[in-house]
Amino acid sequence: MAVTEAPPVTRPPAAASRTGAAAVTAALVLLVAALAVVDITQGTADVGPGQVLKALTGQADPGDASVVIASRLPRMTAGILVGVVLGIAGAVLQAVSRNVLASPDTLAVNAGSYLALGLVGATGVSLPLLASSGVAFAGGLAAAAVVLALSGLGTGTVRLVLAGTALALGLNSVTEGLLLLFPQQTEGLYQWNQGSIGQNGFDGVLQMLPIALTGLVGLLLVTRRVDALALGDDAARGLGVPVRATRVTVVVLAALLSAAAVTLAGPIGFVGLCAPALVRPLARRFRSFVRARAVLPVAGLAGAGLVLGSDVLLRALIPADTAVAVPTGIVTSLVGAVFLVVTAVRLRDTGGADAPDRLRIPSRTAFVVTVAALVAAVVGVALAGILLGDSKLLLGDVANWVQGRAGQTVTFVLDTRVPRVLAALCAGGALALAGTLVQAVTRNPLAEPGVLGVSGGAALGAVLLVTTVPAAGSWGVAGAAFGGAALASAIVFGLSARGGYRQNRLVLVGIGMAAGSTALISLLIVLTDPFNAVKALTWLSGSTYGRTMPDVLPVALVLALGLAVAVARRTELDLVSLDEDTPRLLGLGLPRARLAFLVVGVLLAATAVASAGTIGFVGLVAPHAARALAGRRHVRVVPVAVLLGAALVGTADLLGRTVIAPAQLGAGLMTAVIGTPYFLHLLVRSRRAT
Repeated sequence: MAVTEAPPVTRPPAAASRTGAAAVTAALVLLVAALAVVDITQGTADVGPGQVLKALTGQADPGDASVVIASRLPRMTAGILVGVVLGIAGAVLQAVSRNVLASPDTLAVNAGSYLALGLVGATGVSLPLLASSGVAFAGGLAAAAVVLALSGLGTGTVRLVLAGTALALGLNSVTEGLLLLFPQQTEGLYQWNQGSIGQNGFDGVLQMLPIALTGLVGLLLVTRRVDALALGDDAARGLGVPVRATRVTVVVLAALLSAAAVTLAGPIGFVGLCAPALVRPLARRFRSFVRARAVLPVAGLAGAGLVLGSDVLLRALIPADTAVAVPTGIVTSLVGAVFLVVTAVRLRDTGGADAPDRLRIPSRTAFVVTVAALVAAVVGVALAGILLGDSKLLLGDVANWVQGRAGQTVTFVLDTRVPRVLAALCAGGALALAGTLVQAVTRNPLAEPGVLGVSGGAALGAVLLVTTVPAAGSWGVAGAAFGGAALASAIVFGLSARGGYRQNRLVLVGIGMAAGSTALISLLIVLTDPFNAVKALTWLSGSTYGRTMPDVLPVALVLALGLAVAVARRTELDLVSLDEDTPRLLGLGLPRARLAFLVVGVLLAATAVASAGTIGFVGLVAPHAARALAGRRHVRVVPVAVLLGAALVGTADLLGRTVIAPAQLGAGLMTAVIGTPYFLHLLVRSRRAT
């Protein structure tokens, strides 16, 4: 599963290389300067280039001078500083890990900083900017350490992206839970998390500048060691370079740079991934750019150009009064999503689908006992969900309600509680079945609607309708979710089909699609009114709050349809999950069968998202556990996975609304907390097997 690089090319003469490198560096400096000038002239106030020049020379009237000095110049300076430190951090992380996908984003540094600041904010403690930077640094460094421990350094695989994405999802889920539980203490943290270079004066820039300079100087002092690591660990040790100490030092300094950027402007996504990628081709043409001492400044200039260019593009495409509310990080995240997809398409993927685990095949009696136990568990979860809550009920109350003889209070409670319990159970079963189908078709044990961006596309379609047509009904939301999921799946599976859904390409395209969907969802939430924003955020957390029977009907019908298809076509599903040749030898039209199962899987994921919001990892955990309990024949895997998914989401929904009652947490937040460790466990196990 190696991420292979392009073959080396003949180097030009040294003199020509130095001249060309100087010309490229000068061109980047001029580009950043031009973008900085344009950025200063953009804004809501009518202050053009002439007024800006007068303000800089002290000749403008006080109003124009205040706008330029207090807002626009700090914004431009912050953009340059953030872009430089993120570009350099990404370049040095990629160098020491020998992984072109390493960056503060893929190492979950931003997510760790976000959680650390969220925990401090939830306590109600107000910290000065420097102290906040220390908190962000500690959280980001801890997250990076976990990801690197799981993925390893110098491996050159997408395992790092998988580990970082999974950990970031879990950490962000915890942070979103804090935002919902402590809305006053964490006010403004969601907007901050989107990344904005807008500043109110130079105080923030001046306080973060020494921290950034400390990190930059530290990295420049170890550039020779970084160059030695590029030769390989054995060669570096032969040159007397302490490999482990160098890598730890670089990661700490890169986390320090990222913390400075995060504290100043929030997480500006994917700059650390894209900036080094823009510079990397230069090393193949100019010998001077081979060494880290020359590459790091150029990567910093590319990062500054990306941040300022994104800010300029945002304000050029969107009216000034609206652009003020849109964080710059949304634009850079969209650019990074496109970059990931393009990288995946161009990737020479040497890693096919993972070999299946050797699992025991249980007897029929063991299978029957397993199904019976799971049915009892689902029934128990359903009853507990109906009886427990703000108002505790008895079975007799439920019996009277069914017969229409319950009192007004009991009727009201059950009319609101029963639909949300059914929605959670049906959504869990649908996501589990969708994951089962997708893993079988792609023969990829890490494939899951959430990881592959299908759930993100469904969420984007639903949020688009929720924020633009608040009065839309459940069928409308389900239709919008299916449209978004269909579009996302067409892109993901269409671009990944070449070579048989190999793991590297499939995962990278899916993560890129998920990142793009998340950025667009954030844009919609920022632009809509506060009421719709809260509604969308609550729905995105995987909440079943306010669900009615009409909301349950679409997912229940699709789940029944999916079960019927999976059981009726169980033999085809077994054949598709084997290999490329066996189905064809037996006369099965592989492309047609794949397409049919994928359509059913997308329909299941879309209606589950429409019914209960985004609920992650169920489509990964349930099929894995089902295969461990029931073997590999899908006639057994399907019912076990569906029951496991229903029990998991039902339990998560029950815990989310009872453990900290009267406050509530969405089921999606709870399943992310459960699913993230399991996903990381799978990565550790697959690493040991390789």
